[in-house]
Amino acid sequence: MIADKRARMIIGNNSLKRVKMFGQSVWLDYIRRDLIAGGELQCLIEEDGVQGITSNPSIFEKAIMESHDYDEVIRNMTGEGKNARAIYEAISLRDVKDAADMFRPLYDGSEGLDGYVSLEVDPHLAHDAKATIEECRRIWAALNRPNVFIKVPATIEGLRAIRQLISEGINVNVTLLFGLHRYRSVAEAYITGIDERLTSGESVSRIASVASFFVSRIDAVVDPLLEKISAQGNKEAEMARSALGYVAIASANMAYQIHKEIFGGDRFKKTATQGARIQRLLWASTGTKNPAHSDVKYVEALIGPDTIDTLPRETLDAYRDHGDPRARLGQDIAQATGILGQLPALGIDIDSITQRLEDEGVQKFIESFVRLMSAITEKGRT
Repeated sequence: MIADKRARMIIGNNSLKRVKMFGQSVWLDYIRRDLIAGGELQCLIEEDGVQGITSNPSIFEKAIMESHDYDEVIRNMTGEGKNARAIYEAISLRDVKDAADMFRPLYDGSEGLDGYVSLEVDPHLAHDAKATIEECRRIWAALNRPNVFIKVPATIEGLRAIRQLISEGINVNVTLLFGLHRYRSVAEAYITGIDERLTSGESVSRIASVASFFVSRIDAVVDPLLEKISAQGNKEAEMARSALGYVAIASANMAYQIHKEIFGGDRFKKTATQGARIQRLLWASTGTKNPAHSDVKYVEALIGPDTIDTLPRETLDAYRDHGDPRARLGQDIAQATGILGQLPALGIDIDSITQRLEDEGVQKFIESFVRLMSAITEKGRT
């Protein structure tokens, strides 16, 4: 209690900053030119303790389509004969480089724990390991910053790419991760890549990776099924009501247990003595989609050591305003096990649902990328 009060005196009452007291880093799931150039990002770093940024095709689509920040560079590059893909790459590389430079003091000061900015590989390559590896190598070289991640989807083909990229010393943010079985495979791919690099005589002390486990999208699919069952009034109705709104949190808690098992196990402990870092779990999709629930529901439930929460801007603002950070992650594993264990009896196949979410996630990013290319082409004509 005394230590907690002392930390509050140092950190203040900002709920976002207080999250760090419990071993979790807060990152922002948003990037835009004016955020960087206008000084707002620096304020978020200094005043709110934001320790990193993630991006994806949907975020860049929104940034370019809904602002005039990029109009001039798009027109100029179009006039030079550049196509939409080349223009997007120039824009995204510039934003990520500049943001990474702003986070560089934090990266250096935390000895490479935080201060990262993520850029996603072309989503069209999600099911092509060879092309993903080649594209990631190219983007990594173009960014030329130690505090960046290349985002690779956690598809079956992506697992091979993750292993190879880690073995080459390229930082990877594993994205579109929904299922527990797939998470085990992601952690295995990371550790195997580390082991291969060590076998080749290379250092692993500055290699970083995070596994981005998507949360609220699970409830967005499962809750309507539970609501339908709970309305039937049969013996399964009570089971369904007890799980309603908590399947995603239960899944995240079980992922955290897997994380502790793998990275606290003998195999990784041996690797860690040679300088390897754990692959931290990153909670993605933590904005609440159901207006009937608290807008900080997922943030509150998933605070725990060795994790990251990447927040959409609206959720970040909400948590600053009325968050109540406490170490809640992993506190009731029996409840999480019970919730997931009763799903088969309700006719809900969580593995099929998480595979569907992965497939849909890849497709949504492809659609965003296509719209983005069209928007750049259209802006270049004006």
